[in-house]
Amino acid sequence: MKASLLYPSQCMLGEGPIWHEERKSCFWVDIINGVLYEYKWVSKEIKTWQFDYKLTPVIQGKNNHLILGLNTGIARFDLKSETLEWLLDLEFGITENRCNDGRCDSYGRLWIGTMHMNFKHEAGSLYCINNNLQVHKKLDNVTISNGLVWSPDDTKLYFIDSPTQKVQSFIFDRDSGEIVFEKDVIQIPVEMGSPDGMAIDEEGMLWIAHWGGFGVYRWNPIDGKLIGKIELPVPNVSSCAFVGENLDHLVITTARENLNEEDLKKYPQSGDVFFAKPGVPGIANNTCLL
Repeated sequence: MKASLLYPSQCMLGEGPIWHEERKSCFWVDIINGVLYEYKWVSKEIKTWQFDYKLTPVIQGKNNHLILGLNTGIARFDLKSETLEWLLDLEFGITENRCNDGRCDSYGRLWIGTMHMNFKHEAGSLYCINNNLQVHKKLDNVTISNGLVWSPDDTKLYFIDSPTQKVQSFIFDRDSGEIVFEKDVIQIPVEMGSPDGMAIDEEGMLWIAHWGGFGVYRWNPIDGKLIGKIELPVPNVSSCAFVGENLDHLVITTARENLNEEDLKKYPQSGDVFFAKPGVPGIANNTCLL
């Protein structure tokens, strides 16, 4: 299966796509340039906002708000008034770090990872922020925090630390938010690129963007086997999300980062956003209650 072009955004580092059910829109970001995109699914209209920070992730909040990661700060963005309300700083004083991937669990708690801007080994962490803005560190010694999806029965958290080439499974306690490492469920060969952003379908299969791998790959976390692929015309595929009223389309972000002039001539659509219809619907996002 091959992906089609959704929007020629030419992002330096496109990331974090989500579906916003109430607005019938998908959002994504350009981390490096601090740009937030909104794409109206029916009208195909596009709107952007500019921030003076490294921007990731974007999470659906309550009452027409989005929750944004800006450097290592967490803020609430009002889509009507276009104003920011700062909530907390995850790693105050650590100016070399920034937020990376993030999602909400079924209780509305925000799970978000940090990483070093120059990819220093094990300089980041994974945090959980509850609805009272209490911060709990769940994992440390993380290099590039990615993935973060829950199994359909809400008993497992799947997580990626990209340089490890693995997807890890954690036993998840929904009531307490506690996680316990279970096992490595997928090992991705280096020649297929590095695992980056991830989505999960209603069958419990994982759709993983492979940075350097020219595609989004469908993996079975039960037996660790590769079972499908969506091909893209660019190497650096960064993330994906199920979108549309039936959650039956996959929106895919890509990047121009780390590509030289010759690469960009060869792969001119790098940084654009693509979509495909994979034949199986995804699972709806949880709303953040911060």
